[in-house]
Amino acid sequence: MPSLLKSFRHAFRGLATAFRTERSFRIQIAAGIIILALLFMLPLVTWERALLVLVVTLILVLELVNSSLERLVDLAKPRLHAYAGEIKDVMAGGVLIASAGAIVIGAIILGPHLLTFLQRV
Repeated sequence: MPSLLKSFRHAFRGLATAFRTERSFRIQIAAGIIILALLFMLPLVTWERALLVLVVTLILVLELVNSSLERLVDLAKPRLHAYAGEIKDVMAGGVLIASAGAIVIGAIILGPHLLTFLQRV
């Protein structure tokens, strides 16, 4: 049991480091909190809620992978090699594509519910 608690401690320390040092992660956390709030405010069906939670989770995990890869590249080839920048750019492109997809999914699911909600107000 102590090793399991130690693993959780390491994981939470990693999340805290990412939150403290990565602006993109903080922005994505804020967006995720907004989405989670909307899950409770809007009359979504179960699959819509599940898909939105999955998308938010995917974006946060992908940003953590991106941040980890950036640190690894800096450790291996600190900005002295053209490939170091390319690796970082490619990974950032992956996060951008996933984020754009998440926005589209969010708009498809939340858009009609938000329009109905705003019409009532």
